Amino acid sequence: MHKAPANEVIRGITGLELTVNRREQDILNPAPNHINVLRDFRKSGRGYRVWGARCITSDPDWKYINVRRLFIFIEESIEEGTQWVVFEPNDESTWARVRRSVTNFLTNVWRDGALQGRKPEEAFFVRCDRTTMTQTDIDNGRLIMLIGIAPVKPAEFVIFRIGQWSGGSEIEEL
Repeated sequence: MHKAPANEVIRGITGLELTVNRREQDILNPAPNHINVLRDFRKSGRGYRVWGARCITSDPDWKYINVRRLFIFIEESIEEGTQWVVFEPNDESTWARVRRSVTNFLTNVWRDGALQGRKPEEAFFVRCDRTTMTQTDIDNGRLIMLIGIAPVKPAEFVIFRIGQWSGGSEIEEL
C-alpha cells in the first residue's frame, strides 16, 4: 500500500514527553516548519498516532514522505531491473525491450495504487528512442530513458463546507 505514514497508530510507547493539541499542531505542521508530530488520541480511543506526512523541504513536489519514498523505490527498482541492458546493442530493439520492461513495472505500481489516473497512460509515460538520445549519445554508449510518473498524494486537509438549506425536496415518479 502506498500511503503516507500518517494517522497510523504508534505501538509500543508508553507516553509522550509533551502533549501537542490541534492548535499547536496547526503552527508546527505547515510551511516553513513541516514538523510531523506524534499526537495523543487516547481520549477518543484512537491511541498515539503519527500526525503528519511532510518532508523538510521548500520544494512543493517533494513535500510528502510517501512521494519521496515512492520515487526512491521506483528509481532503485528500475536501476536494478534494467542492469541487463548494460553492453546490449544501443539500438531500436533494445530500446523497445527496455521500454516494455519499465512499462510493465510501472503498470504494476499503478495497479497497486501508487500512481494517479484511471488508465496507465494517465499515470506514467516511458520514452526511450531517438527523441531521448542524440547520435552522439548513442556513439558514446549512453542509453537515455525519460520516465514521468504522477504519484498519489495524501488528502492532508479534509475540508467540509456546511451551510443552511431551506428545505423541500423533489420527488420524481418512475
